[in-house]
Amino acid sequence: MAELRLSAERRDGSLIITIEGDLDMVTSAQLDEYLKDARRETSWIILDMTGVSFMDTNALAVIVNCWKRLTAKGGALALAGARRQYTRALWITGLASRLPTHDTVDQAVAAGGAARQPE
Repeated sequence: MAELRLSAERRDGSLIITIEGDLDMVTSAQLDEYLKDARRETSWIILDMTGVSFMDTNALAVIVNCWKRLTAKGGALALAGARRQYTRALWITGLASRLPTHDTVDQAVAAGGAARQPE
C-alpha cells in the first residue's frame, strides 16, 4: 500500500493540492482534513492527481463533498492529471464529466484564471 502524501502551493489565484499515493478507506480521512483546511484559505482548488496510484469510492465521496462546498460559496474545484486506470471511480460514476478535468496542472490553472476574469 502506497503512503499518502499531500502538499499545496499557490499559483495564479488557485491553490494546487498535489496528491501522491493511494486514496482509499484508510487515507480518505486524511484527504478530507487537508481539503477542509484548504477550503478555509481559498475557494479555488485544483487537485493534482498525477501521482494517485489508486482511488476508491471513499475518496470520491470526499472529493464530491469538497466540490459541493466550494461551489456553494461561489468557488470551484478542478482535477488535473487524473489517470483513468488509477482513478476509475471518477469515470464510472460520471463525475469526470461533471467536474472540470485537465491533463495538466498548467491547463487547469489557465482555465481557472480565464473563468475568473471579469467580463
